[in-house]
Amino acid sequence: MAKLLIVEDDESVRTLAARALERAGHMIDVAADGGQGLSMIQAALGGYDLVVSDIRMPEMDGIEMAIAAAARFPAMKIMLMTGYADQRERAEELDGIILDVVQKPFTLAEIRSRVERALVCLV
Repeated sequence: MAKLLIVEDDESVRTLAARALERAGHMIDVAADGGQGLSMIQAALGGYDLVVSDIRMPEMDGIEMAIAAAARFPAMKIMLMTGYADQRERAEELDGIILDVVQKPFTLAEIRSRVERALVCLV
């Protein structure tokens, strides 16, 4: 069982991903935007096994959050999600911080599989 943080501004996507990953046996925390996600990462002292974040969000996007989190907790791993090609290209510049970028929309099986693959990479 891993401790995961899901950061997603769309409540339906956030709930869907959280439920799918909880059913896979993981402990899940959720945040509605990058600012809240970064606050939760800092409060947990980087204690998440994996952060799964949307890229495009109001206030602070997932890339800004990932850069700030990695500066403070360089060992923490982050996986991003997006439905936008231009956002995916922005994420490619974060090699070494980002493990993977999941294309939205995704299936429950796909998000579980991609998270499990990312967690295996952590060992």
